[in-house]
Amino acid sequence: MSGFGAGSIPGAGALAVDRWARMAWSRIVEPETVLVRDAIRDHGAVESMQRLLGGSLAPDGRYDQRITVLDIDQARRALDRLQVRVVVPGDDEWPLGFDQLDVPPICVYARGMCELSVTEGSVAIVGSRAATHYGLNVAADLGEGLAHRGVTVVSGAAFGIDAAAHRGALAGGGPTIAVLARGLDRAYPQAHEGLLREIADDGAVVSELPLGWAPYRQRFIARNRLIAAMSVGTVVVEAGLRSGSLNTAKEARKLVRHVAAVPGPVTSVQSAGCHKLLRETDATLVTDAAEVLDVMGRLSLDAVGLARAPVTPESDLDPVARGVWSAVPVRTPADLAKLQLLTALDSTTLLSVLGRLTSLGLVVRVGERWRKVPASRQ
Repeated sequence: MSGFGAGSIPGAGALAVDRWARMAWSRIVEPETVLVRDAIRDHGAVESMQRLLGGSLAPDGRYDQRITVLDIDQARRALDRLQVRVVVPGDDEWPLGFDQLDVPPICVYARGMCELSVTEGSVAIVGSRAATHYGLNVAADLGEGLAHRGVTVVSGAAFGIDAAAHRGALAGGGPTIAVLARGLDRAYPQAHEGLLREIADDGAVVSELPLGWAPYRQRFIARNRLIAAMSVGTVVVEAGLRSGSLNTAKEARKLVRHVAAVPGPVTSVQSAGCHKLLRETDATLVTDAAEVLDVMGRLSLDAVGLARAPVTPESDLDPVARGVWSAVPVRTPADLAKLQLLTALDSTTLLSVLGRLTSLGLVVRVGERWRKVPASRQ
């Protein structure tokens, strides 16, 4: 069966408008359909839909069943009722990163207080659903730290690392963006209904899939490319060797985005995927939000210096002075003869060094003896 004609679709008059033609397309084809990408690129969404309904675009009838149940008016009423908006290329809030994908979304659906333009400069945090306490704590700290610095956090609202990253971002003042692999009429996972409501209150919940569509494995894989495209880089906190978050990292690399990974215990299977990224790709090792922004933030403004041990008074001592300081006891003061025995220095040099250590507050003289000053009192 083919050649439906616009008149056979309720509300088909709206198909003359690009936004609603794209919405119709999203209800007919699966994400990443190359045939439709090429048709819309060459003819636009409206004319391509006319060709489909006329039977010339897909004459094999592969989409006939979905066209039969297409009801534009009903779909628009459902969007209004649930306060879901259709975002299309050319809208101010359309994430420009989508246009860099091999197969961009035809449109996306969004619900929430923030426009999707808040994803400019955002960072994606992804990882295992079966996360450890270590991974959950790191993800939450990263989300909160990035939010404190004004960076939007993007993730997939799944159990484990995703949810921890979203909650951390909310704790840090948000906003955060959740990208789902199902229609926005239902929370997924269902247990995160409250979390998704909080995310929408301060940020946005997004999906490429229309209302009523359920999550399938291939739809999760397609969703991952949106997470990668919306952000300047992806951080993988925990991931097994077959984790879907590695697919998000792969998509980020294809888009020439930054990829970073958090190391974990070498005995942890939940971190094996992160270690694989660090060993086999150009992923950067990161441990906190400052290091993430050092890689993915604004050039020079978000840079951090190399990690160094804390500077202490004794760290700047020359080798001779450090040797004397090491020999001075902490509890029972030692006299000059004892210290000469321990350091093999002549008395003039030793007294000079002890005087310097005393002026630095590292040792204290007790009569004719010396002892260290405890670190807590320096």
